[in-house]
Formats: sequence, C-alpha cells, structure tokens
Amino acid sequence: MMKPRGLQLRLAAAVRRASLTATVLACLLLAPAPASAANRLIVRVLGGLPVIHTLCGLLGCTVQYGLGDPLGQVFLLNTPDILSPSIFLTIPAILDVELDRQGQTMDAVSQGPVPSALYDATPVNYFGTTVRNGYVDQPATRIVRLSSAQDTFHAAGSGIVAVIDTGVDASHPVLANVLLPGYDFTRNRNGGDEKGDLGQSTTALVDQSSGAVVSQSTTALVDGGTAAVLDQQQYAAFGHGTMVAGIVHLVAPAAGILPLKAFQADGSGYASDVIRAIYFAVRNNANVLNMSFSFAAPSQELNAAITHANRNGAIAVAAAGNDGRQMLVYPAAYQSMVMGVASTSNNDTLSTFSNYGPNLVWVAAPGEGVVTLYPYGAYAATWGTSFSTPFVSGTAALLMSLEPNYTQAQIAQAVAHGQYLSTASGNGRLDVYQALQSRQ
Repeated sequence: MMKPRGLQLRLAAAVRRASLTATVLACLLLAPAPASAANRLIVRVLGGLPVIHTLCGLLGCTVQYGLGDPLGQVFLLNTPDILSPSIFLTIPAILDVELDRQGQTMDAVSQGPVPSALYDATPVNYFGTTVRNGYVDQPATRIVRLSSAQDTFHAAGSGIVAVIDTGVDASHPVLANVLLPGYDFTRNRNGGDEKGDLGQSTTALVDQSSGAVVSQSTTALVDGGTAAVLDQQQYAAFGHGTMVAGIVHLVAPAAGILPLKAFQADGSGYASDVIRAIYFAVRNNANVLNMSFSFAAPSQELNAAITHANRNGAIAVAAAGNDGRQMLVYPAAYQSMVMGVASTSNNDTLSTFSNYGPNLVWVAAPGEGVVTLYPYGAYAATWGTSFSTPFVSGTAALLMSLEPNYTQAQIAQAVAHGQYLSTASGNGRLDVYQALQSRQ
C-alpha cells in the first residue's frame, strides 16, 4: 500500500503536468498561425529535460541534446517547418528561444606574395621540439617582440588554450607534447582531429615534405594536385584549426591546446556546437578560448556561455572578421567579455581586408603571410584575422603563466599596452614584450 507522502508527491507531479499541458494548449490556441521557419532552435526552458520533453510531445518537435549549460536548461530542438519559433515564446516555461544560426571561420581574403620564411626549413630546437626556422624566425614574431618577451620574462605559457575551430591535426609532431584529448561536436564523438574530414584519396595528395601557401579559406596548397582537390568548397577551410593552433603554440609553447571541433571543413558551423564547445572547455579547465570565427548576428545563448566562461576564469579572444569594413560581428563585438582582434600587415598598417572600429576591435596583431603549422606535419603561410587572433590568445597564456589569477579585464588591460596605429585598430598592434612588462 502506498504511503501517504508518496501519494502526495505523485498527485503533485500529476497536477503540474496537467497544468503544463493546459497552459501549452491554451497558448497554442491563442498563438498566431504557424509560419514557415528553420527547423533548428536553441531553447532555454525552466524545468530542464522533463519539461522540454513534455512540450515537444505536445508540439511535435524533437529534443536533440542539451548544450551543456550548468543549469541544464538549454537544448537544441528540431521542429517541423510549420512550427514557428514565436509559439515557444508564448509558453511560460520557455525562457528564451533563438534560431541555431550558422557562423563561419571567416571569408577568404586575397593572399600576398609567398613569404620567404616559409621556405626556411632549417631545423631548430624550440622549447624541446624540432621545428623549421622559418616558423620561429619570421616577420610576425619579430614585430610583436615574441622572443624578447619569452627570454626576458622567462615565459613560455601555461594552462590550456581551447581552440574552437575546424579541429587540429592530432598527429602533428610539433604539437605532440601539448595537444590534449578534445571533442568533435560536428560528429558527437571524442577527438577533434580535422583530418577526419578528408577521404583517403584526398589525404594521399598532401605532400608532407612541402610547405603550403594558404589563404584564409585554405585554397592555394602544397602542389597542383592538392590545390585542385582542396580548392573545392567542401574543403575551403581544411587546415584552419591546425594553423590557428600552430600560432598559439608558437607564442605560448608550454601551454596545452584543447582541440574542439565545432566547424566543418567548409568553414561552416552552428551556434549550438560553439556553445557546447565553450561549456565543454570550461568543464575541462580551459584558461583561454580562441575563437577564430564569426556570426553575423548576436546570440543570447552564445553571450551566456561566454559570460559563464569569464566567471570561471577563462579569457575569451575572437577574430574581428575580413570584410574590410567598420561593422559588428560576434563574438568579437561582446567587448566587455571578449578581446576582438584585427589584422595588421608586416609594415605595421591595418590590413585592407580587416574589419575595424572601436566597438569591435580591442587590439590588432600580424595577420599577413604568417607561417604556421598545417595538417600532415606540414607548414603553411596564411592570411586573415583568424590568424591574428591566436597571437593574442597565446599572449594571454604567457600572462597567465606569470599571473595565474588574472581576470579577463586584467589580461585585456595588459594586452592593451600595444603600439598605437590608429583609432581603427583599438589599442594598437600587439606588443608581447609590453604586455608582459605591464604587470610589473
């Protein structure tokens, strides 16, 4: 026989379910006729998984999975085309709903002449790993005074930099000692190796002994055969994440790198996967978030995820974009929480392709002809604000090796000690030496 207390609990639960059902049905009757809409929605719901399952049972939507927020309130839904997102906003339990928008790892930019550093294959020791001299000794590193900063302040970086991108080559020999187990949010599996985006017939074309000349969209590659394959749209951003990780490692060689694959090889990715990646990074003790991508419109849940990261001590850095305009892109435009990074030339001028403006850019960094790593043990030269961004992320890791308790605001103030160029470039071009010196 059921105890009185147990019966009371079951009756209370039944009443709540009945009340929720009645509320939903009433809202549906009062709501406007459904219109055609995208079928991926990000929804925050009071009551979490049980409530959203009940709602979807009534509305005909499907719960895909939670996005990892600490309250367990945010979910990705698939909805019928006839179900308008506005219907969800009429339901009291729904706190927020937005389209699961697609972002990009930036549009392609015009590449300049092949930098001579790319062909300098002289082996050198770099913090215990053998690398090519053209990777360490190149115009970008000299401009930001990287080696002087590392030597003077005995800084090689610390903590974990989460690279939210297309993935990272998990077998690249230069990254072997610093790469951590990551996650592939595009396939919902452990890993984060972007080489999984290529088939065997394509990977055979990558010449491991050659350098690569790569634009922001990874279009001009190792040899004619490879270029012909990887110039296809489905591979437009292949290598992007490895190139970003290579610059992080160049600046902060002792920092761990956490590869979080949230973007496809064509450079596209959903906000829901980025949000999941940010929460994953925080749970796995990431100290810095490198976000070399952009969304055209703001997202309340992306904002919430970055806020959560900041509150848990993670420093957020994002690319300003390559439209050559004064405009806002996200997350770089969340200036109180994120350092937006523009690109400069090796002549210390703002890159013509770089976005700019005081409400977007916190600082600029070299982003033209930067020599970095490329999948299959190769090296690349690349252009774009995507590759200016990891110079700042790496600098944040250097600062945190000296000041482990620095907050987003303190790191941002240190990075702001740059070389003034113009109002378009925020606090100027990054000077790693001055950033580290500012803490004294």
